[in-house]
Amino acid sequence: MRELFHEITSNLRNNKLRTALTGFAVSWGIFLLICLLGAGNGLMNSFLGNMEDFISQTITVEGWRTSKPYAGYQEGRYIQLDEADVTFTEGPRWSPAVGNVTRQTGSTGVTFSLDGNTVAGQVSGVMADYLEQNKLKMYAGRFLNPDDLKERRKVIVLSLAQAKELSPRNPDALVGRWVNTGTVSFRVVGIYHTDESNMYRICPIPYPTYKVIYDRSDKIESITFTVDGPKTKEDYEAFEKDYGGALRLRHEVAPDDRRGIWIRNGYTDNMEMNEAQRIIRTALWILGLLTLVSGIVGVSNIMLIAVKERTHEFGIRKAIGATPAEILKLIIAESVTITAIFGYIGMFLGMIACQIMDKTVGQRSVNIGMEEIRMLVNPTVGLDVALEATILLIVAGTIAGAVPAWKAARVKPIEALRAE
Repeated sequence: MRELFHEITSNLRNNKLRTALTGFAVSWGIFLLICLLGAGNGLMNSFLGNMEDFISQTITVEGWRTSKPYAGYQEGRYIQLDEADVTFTEGPRWSPAVGNVTRQTGSTGVTFSLDGNTVAGQVSGVMADYLEQNKLKMYAGRFLNPDDLKERRKVIVLSLAQAKELSPRNPDALVGRWVNTGTVSFRVVGIYHTDESNMYRICPIPYPTYKVIYDRSDKIESITFTVDGPKTKEDYEAFEKDYGGALRLRHEVAPDDRRGIWIRNGYTDNMEMNEAQRIIRTALWILGLLTLVSGIVGVSNIMLIAVKERTHEFGIRKAIGATPAEILKLIIAESVTITAIFGYIGMFLGMIACQIMDKTVGQRSVNIGMEEIRMLVNPTVGLDVALEATILLIVAGTIAGAVPAWKAARVKPIEALRAE
């Protein structure tokens, strides 16, 4: 083994240009693969992070304006949901599949004031499940609880942007204080995270409290519920079609008028997002592997040249007693050594490039509408993935070196000695 190692290192030193070209092809291939996968992961993390606030495993139903005439009504008729729709959703027809059902009122514009500071907002009556269903993240305090609803407490949850306007120096200190809206005061029980660009986020208050103060009718803005029965995307779509059709029939809306009764199926949205994520990751791997192939082709071509240059040497070796297996082992060992050393160099440089990418491009954001979105989020590759890709390259390099090695091992000594 020591003699083999000495012979390989000696041969690599004597052929520096060939070794450098082969190593560059290997390192470049694995470097590009790591960078490509890192950038792809960063884009996927950014996409998923920004979709987190919109994708939830619930079904939400809202009324809107019809898009076509039906049952004697003209298009453009506004459909208003009410408590009867909640009872219908909770009824025996849907109870085997429908889980927890909640509702939300419309919103009322108010101006909050505290210690001379004012900020505008939209008060809306919600249930205690609103936090989880809408993926809100609390900054301070707590969200509404069942006791708040049961006792119709005058409590409210503000957004962080609004809290900073009312208490610029210490937003956290707003929790527990009362804010005035002109006609009624609310005690702040919590503050939830929001971006700085949007000051007019919904300010949740208990659903019964809103109904007592702002709207005593049975009208509601939306219905949100979980579904327990369906398992596949097709099952969820079938449920949505049946439920939506029945609800449209109640309000005399055309069965195919998806705008009159608007349904957002978070289950199918989530499944579609996962499928899109899988397709993108597969595409990234395909592009990366194609890049890696270029390195493998480079190794194969250079090994073919190296074998041809050493044909005379192999003839001498075989003439003095070297077996085909020894020739084969020598060439393959040289190929493995080159791909392993330079493969790990490319992997190391690729990991560094991903870290640089994270500290530069990863810290930049773009404004889309009123949202600020980071371009890349954690554009890195796991060490396990990097090692797997490098091992794959080493195996491929071994195979690439085995083909010319097999040909060299089969050459007859007399033919090899005649080679120039």
